[in-house]
Amino acid sequence: MQKGFHEPGEKPRRFYKTVEVVEADGGFGVVLDARAVRTPKGGRLVLPTRAAADQVAGEWAGQGEHIELAAMHATRLANTAIESIPQAREATADQVASFAGTDVLCYFAEQPASLVQRQQERWGPVLARAEQELGLSFVRAAGIVHQSQPAATLAEVKALALALDDFGLAGLAFGTSLFGSAVLALGLQRGWLSGEEAFELSRVDESWQEEKWGVDAEAAERTERLRGEAQVLERWFRNLGAA
Repeated sequence: MQKGFHEPGEKPRRFYKTVEVVEADGGFGVVLDARAVRTPKGGRLVLPTRAAADQVAGEWAGQGEHIELAAMHATRLANTAIESIPQAREATADQVASFAGTDVLCYFAEQPASLVQRQQERWGPVLARAEQELGLSFVRAAGIVHQSQPAATLAEVKALALALDDFGLAGLAFGTSLFGSAVLALGLQRGWLSGEEAFELSRVDESWQEEKWGVDAEAAERTERLRGEAQVLERWFRNLGAA
């Protein structure tokens, strides 16, 4: 049986001792016992900055007896950026713009007044900044009925997405899905918000309901898992900008 081989459905065993970052192909690669980490399709995993490579290397170094692939979010982002984004930049940017068309920050409650006030206080400044700094003008809706957004706004969101390199675009697409909001993903990518702040803004409604009715263990576990993903994404964007 080959080193690292595992039966279907089983988590792969850790098959390496050392993890290092090395210069490779104009960027930085991760090596396990001096062997380069490969993407699922067999290409070499090379990142544009040492800091981003260090983040991926940290995930590999942090594994125990078994490799928890599902929890290696930076590694998955790198694989996506290398294998999927280059052939699908247009489609990925369209996906980001689609989230902007139904952005969670644009759907305010009709009642109760305390929830409406909280949404206005927390979402209003982010929407205002998006308009002032990025020229993104959104129509705010009350209730759950769909509200179309200006075509110019969606076109600009797409342009902002396409202006990113493959690694930044992979992160932005992940963020829009995680938050249900292109505005929050852009705010995180541009450093307006921390991962924690973006995540909390994405769940204002849920946190208000939890204060009123409580939260069960399963929901709490899911919330913490998603919060962790937001924190990983914050580091991802920061590390991509590191020299």
